[in-house]
Amino acid sequence: MRGNLYTLLWQNAQEHPRKTALFVDKLQLNYKELLRESDKVASFLQKEGIKAGDRVALILSNSWEYIATLFGVLRLGAIAVPVNTMLKSDEMEYILKDSGAMLAFISGKFEKEAKNLLYTTGLKKVIWHDAEVKCDARNLRYEEMVEAKNLPKEWAKGSGEVAVIIYTSGTTGFPKGAMLTHDNFFSNLAAVTERFKIHAKDRFIVYLPMFHAFTLTATILLPFYRSCSLVVIKSILPFSNILKQVLLKRVTIFLGVPDVYNALIRAKLPWYFLWFNSVRIFVSGASALSESTLARYKEKFKRAVMLEGYGLSECSPVVAANPLERQKVSSVGPAVPGYEVKIVDDELMELPVGERGEIIVRGGCVMKGYLNHPEATQNTIVNGWLLTGDIGKMDEEGYIYILDRKKDLIISKGINIYPREIEEAILSGFPTVKSCAVVGWQDESLDEIPVAFLEYEEGAKPHSESEIKGYLKKHLANFKIPKHLYVRDELPKNATGKVLKRVLKEELKQAGL
Repeated sequence: MRGNLYTLLWQNAQEHPRKTALFVDKLQLNYKELLRESDKVASFLQKEGIKAGDRVALILSNSWEYIATLFGVLRLGAIAVPVNTMLKSDEMEYILKDSGAMLAFISGKFEKEAKNLLYTTGLKKVIWHDAEVKCDARNLRYEEMVEAKNLPKEWAKGSGEVAVIIYTSGTTGFPKGAMLTHDNFFSNLAAVTERFKIHAKDRFIVYLPMFHAFTLTATILLPFYRSCSLVVIKSILPFSNILKQVLLKRVTIFLGVPDVYNALIRAKLPWYFLWFNSVRIFVSGASALSESTLARYKEKFKRAVMLEGYGLSECSPVVAANPLERQKVSSVGPAVPGYEVKIVDDELMELPVGERGEIIVRGGCVMKGYLNHPEATQNTIVNGWLLTGDIGKMDEEGYIYILDRKKDLIISKGINIYPREIEEAILSGFPTVKSCAVVGWQDESLDEIPVAFLEYEEGAKPHSESEIKGYLKKHLANFKIPKHLYVRDELPKNATGKVLKRVLKEELKQAGL
């Protein structure tokens, strides 16, 4: 399938008009109703002068309105710009300015951070959802949009055109907007469907923030690609509500991140949830699951499989995932169908099986480029290959193992140290450590040394530094042992639970350690 992603919604509305597309609390919307709501958005945007290529920002919480707005934007050939709702005002302002967004849909709960964006950016109007704002010519209410009318029967072409601009997390400097085309998404949807054997009877649940690339593709667009139903959870808290909806709505596909799965495995789940839930696949992305967590999942959920995968925003985002038939512990699986993955050295020469190097990707998922950053695009996409910046290795069967981020690599006395190896050793040896992060820091000799930050489970007593180092010395070479260990009540993390190491490095810098 190619063309405009809006086709996914339109085709389902023609073929399965009465099938439930979305469950949202007690509300149900079938495909025909959702199409009507989406066309209402498109009609409004058209009236406001939005046309193909224009950018529309989405600063919305999880809701059916988010999905209706997304498809409404795409129908016109406009470009959706999902904005991380956890950002502060200045950070949102940067994204809106950089993307050139003309309109923004904003949830009332983000009014504090977003209320001045209309006056500090190029926005012409803000459409507020579920907000008590004073309406005027430039501040409108989502709930007051009129019915769809005067829309042309045909919608804007898609294919090679940009559909969505996803802003990277900005691990260094300002975030960059990855321009993803309609074709990029269709390619990824086809690949993921084949790998996970998705069928029309599946039911997905979405509780992760909808602005994230993983959520957008794997838990919003993918269900529409296979005419599935989607259970929308407005907030990840309380977590008990997610479990309740999984059970009551008979969810079969559960996609999450390690923080969620670690919480789920620690929770005292009632016997009836374990007995009656319908989940057949758990998928984990964003960062690695520990070997112990994987083992406990197999023991606890005997009728489901846990599949680790790997992706990045620049690849729409899924690159690899373990197949249903055969999973390998600590591996993110082979590349999904249609994509090529290589492990290369600094000269981009392919390395032999088992050797560590940078992961590069080629295929229909690779982004068009970074918005407003031609030089960064040229440095990232070389001869059609996307340089991921991730360090990994591949076995003889093509299974990929993620070892670290290239920029997180610690070089001590000329020897490479991979932080993830140290982190996994700590997590496996000390179960009460909830999360840990190892970063490189220059000592007085200007050589890099590993430094570890630990976050413990609530109520757990921290282990002594000597106890942790003593354990690590039995499992790691001496040069890999962290020189310092710091305990934090909570490590800084992004929306998917990935630790922000740049923040920890800045903390070390400010402290002059």
